[in-house]
Amino acid sequence: MPEKKTRQRAASKETPSEKAGEYVREEIEHIREGKHGARSAKQAIAIGLSKARRAGVKLPPPPGATKAPKATTRKPSPTRSRATLQALKKEGSAAASPTALSRHARSSARQRGGAALRAAARKAARTRARNSQ
Repeated sequence: MPEKKTRQRAASKETPSEKAGEYVREEIEHIREGKHGARSAKQAIAIGLSKARRAGVKLPPPPGATKAPKATTRKPSPTRSRATLQALKKEGSAAASPTALSRHARSSARQRGGAALRAAARKAARTRARNSQ
């Protein structure tokens, strides 16, 4: 369940990607606080995007999904929810470190092309400079 302040910040944003970014930011904070962990930065982002979709943000379906599943009114299984949370709690918090997020941003920028890669490299350099002080 997203926090109230996250829902409010997301509501103030205009585009769906900005709204989704708030949910991803909340997830990164949770991992850094130690509420639970993640195996990689990619997983942390995926959890945040999933939260955003469940909160009603109009995002495209996850890659690999053929079509959006029908909305159901049934409650999720408590056993499965508990198992998922327990598995995440066993993971570490390194996935949300600035280094891991920077590495993920640069690798995804590499797939998008030269201009995106240069922008990501510049941002990573700024982040490193700020964290080394």
